[in-house]
Amino acid sequence: MEAGPTPEKMTFEDALKELEQIVARLESGDEQLDKSIALYERGSQLRRQCAERLDAAQARIEAIRLDSDGRPTGTTPFAAG
Repeated sequence: MEAGPTPEKMTFEDALKELEQIVARLESGDEQLDKSIALYERGSQLRRQCAERLDAAQARIEAIRLDSDGRPTGTTPFAAG
């Protein structure tokens, strides 16, 4: 597995799929030490990007306004930062 595009340019789904493949390779124990370190570093980048995207999605969901009965009444604009 060669390093693909930067995690920032990948879709969430593609980043997660590559991360799962890296985890499987590391868990197998078949890789040389240097390759394992490179895979770990790539996996760390992918994990960070996936976590950031999930946090942003959660913030967007939380931006939905609710009335006193808990029913959605609209949304508050989400400002990505």
